[in-house]
Amino acid sequence: MTAKPIDIYLNPGKFIDSDASAIIDFAKRIVGGISAKTAQAMVLYYAIRDGWRYDPYRIDLRPEAMKASALLTRDHGYCIEKANLLAAAARSLGIPARLGFANVKNHIGTEKLEKLLKTNLMVFHGFTELFIDGKWVKATPAFNKKLCKKLGVKPLEFNGRDDSIFQQYAADGSRFMEYVHDYGHFADVPRDLFIQELHKYYPHVFEKNANGGHLSIVI
Repeated sequence: MTAKPIDIYLNPGKFIDSDASAIIDFAKRIVGGISAKTAQAMVLYYAIRDGWRYDPYRIDLRPEAMKASALLTRDHGYCIEKANLLAAAARSLGIPARLGFANVKNHIGTEKLEKLLKTNLMVFHGFTELFIDGKWVKATPAFNKKLCKKLGVKPLEFNGRDDSIFQQYAADGSRFMEYVHDYGHFADVPRDLFIQELHKYYPHVFEKNANGGHLSIVI
């Protein structure tokens, strides 16, 4: 029997390790007795959005560290890690999921990071796409509620039906984030492409002691 195209977004991946027992147990615990896929996706989103503190200063690029299940051993993660966990948890419940990536410009609250990166362009920002009720819906669980309050922006909400992709404006109406390049969607984390883009845009962060230890990237 020929596999349907959607099946590749249900099967476990190298990094979206939805068959890992830790992922399965996590997803089951979060959804409890909820059976509707839309509601399952919603509770997973909020559990991951606020259950892990967004931390873009510690990036571990080792293959074992980039597995979704690895995030379950920590209390912090960057956008790709949190999006990956959402995708893996969703797949474990039978919700097709894939990952999307884009380059974005952050306009507030990122002075420290911009100084380290030498640009306000955040490369390879990750989000999740979930197939619910016959359509793909985007969800971005990166920025936890506490961080958003600190930055003066409303946290991204997710209803399981509409795209929840970025905070375009801060609470005072100033520009917060804009997407400038879309890499498309992937069935698993494109680790090699991710590393390639980091080297392309931030070659200096790979130089020994280039940032005084404030930004940690491990390969």
